[in-house]
Amino acid sequence: MTQPSEKTVLVVDDEKNVRLFLKTVLEKAGFKVETAVDGVEALEKVRAHPPDVISLDLVMPKKSGAKFLLEIRKDKDLQNIPVVLVTAHAKDALGKEDFDAIMSGDSIRKPETYLIKPVKAETYLANIKRALEMKHMKTLVSVGVAESSSKNLKDEIKELLDDADPEKLKEALKLLREKK
Repeated sequence: MTQPSEKTVLVVDDEKNVRLFLKTVLEKAGFKVETAVDGVEALEKVRAHPPDVISLDLVMPKKSGAKFLLEIRKDKDLQNIPVVLVTAHAKDALGKEDFDAIMSGDSIRKPETYLIKPVKAETYLANIKRALEMKHMKTLVSVGVAESSSKNLKDEIKELLDDADPEKLKEALKLLREKK
């Protein structure tokens, strides 16, 4: 299983206190954390050193979270980075239009999940971890199947199942059932 210390999260938020809170939560959990104050700075950082997951505010100066998300989803080298949207403006005049546009798009362009501010540390951390695990599962499916024989893949899955968290297994089963 992937360890937090092996993963980098980019926290993008224009509010200093929110950035600090989210950064602290992630660092206490062992993640490496980079921060950006808007979509422009975030895009520079993502292009220079793509993170493993992005925590993204929706309403920001210079370049909004919606514009940033659209831009990285169009870039074949960046489009698969999981995104957790963290916003206080999903349903108000400042962000509703952008939020609705993001969430009504095709599933490839949507964030993995979204959270409404204020967020609890445990909820935020659980969603970041879930986004990373979803990425890991997609990688196993896309790369593992092509490179492994059926038997090796089954053995690898059995080993992972033995050590898996029961709640994560429920989530994986739900995802598999949805793909039918």
